[in-house]
Amino acid sequence: FQSLGVGFYRGADACILVYDITDPDSLENLDHWRSEFLNHVGGSLSDMTRSFPFVVLGNKADKSNDRLVSISQAEQWCLKASSGAGALGIPSNQLLPLFETSAKTAVNVEEAFREAATQAVVYEEKRRLATPQLFVPPPEGTTLNLDHARSRSMRRNG
Repeated sequence: FQSLGVGFYRGADACILVYDITDPDSLENLDHWRSEFLNHVGGSLSDMTRSFPFVVLGNKADKSNDRLVSISQAEQWCLKASSGAGALGIPSNQLLPLFETSAKTAVNVEEAFREAATQAVVYEEKRRLATPQLFVPPPEGTTLNLDHARSRSMRRNG
């Protein structure tokens, strides 16, 4: 699976990090997976990668009787992972979105994916606005004099 990383992550619009509410190690492993993802998409913690859309899912909500990871532990992880952000107007104290889900019963799955999609659209728009344009179109209603440009070109070539 590790060898698939670069091709798998390239072009991603959002990243969903999943831990198992019955396995505390899976929550701690999110640090590794988040770093792995950021290394493949951005190479470093640039402003853009720090604000990349992440959504965290605590899976197996249907096994709440076997819970070993509390919601507050997951929120603490989300706060820690969010700290240092702040690029593109995203406040650094904003938690990464967190959902407790169940793949078995589909609890909160649609909501989590809607959040990931929403975050991806917002991120892409902010990224687009932050990227300098190579071509700035003339103001609407402006008439371009193409004959003038052609005559200058013909004088140089003639």
